[in-house]
Amino acid sequence: MSETSKQIQSNLERATLGGGCFWCLEAVYQQIQGVDLVVSGYAGGARPNPSYESVCTGVTGHAEIVDVYFNPEVVSYRDLLEVFFVIHDPTTLNYQGGDHGTQYRSVIFTHSEAQQAVAHEMIKELEASGIYSSQVVTQIEAAPTIYPAEDYHQDYFRQHPGQGYCMAVVAPKLAKFRTKFKSLIASNFV
Repeated sequence: MSETSKQIQSNLERATLGGGCFWCLEAVYQQIQGVDLVVSGYAGGARPNPSYESVCTGVTGHAEIVDVYFNPEVVSYRDLLEVFFVIHDPTTLNYQGGDHGTQYRSVIFTHSEAQQAVAHEMIKELEASGIYSSQVVTQIEAAPTIYPAEDYHQDYFRQHPGQGYCMAVVAPKLAKFRTKFKSLIASNFV
């Protein structure tokens, strides 16, 4: 896979997020300044090397996730989480819109104690703010083994913007991001 085999710069940090279909998250995070690479994948399940077909059944326990490699001198982990909590509903257990199952759960897989602290702090702030009428159910877990999704899932929205799901689900989330987070959009997407 050309994107995942790309040399990752040593100054980059990694954020791993699950909030519904990975195509939605990937399309948004690809447009953020300071993000070097976004890889769709699977994490949090019991079976090694899961396939899309097995993850979709819900029996593997994996969530669809994006692995976001970012430069913290350009965009903060907190900024990435702020976007995350706006572009999906963190109050729905195991579904986003029409996507149902544990593979679509809201989850933050942390790569350090600092990330874990920021994630817990943000959820506490969201709960206190009253912005959501229901409790935030986003799980926070230490990052497990992460498996890249199949090649045909990578860069999906850019390659298939006219596909039905992309037009009906991905495009509105991307538009919401672009409206709310104009200052985070990379110059090549403005």
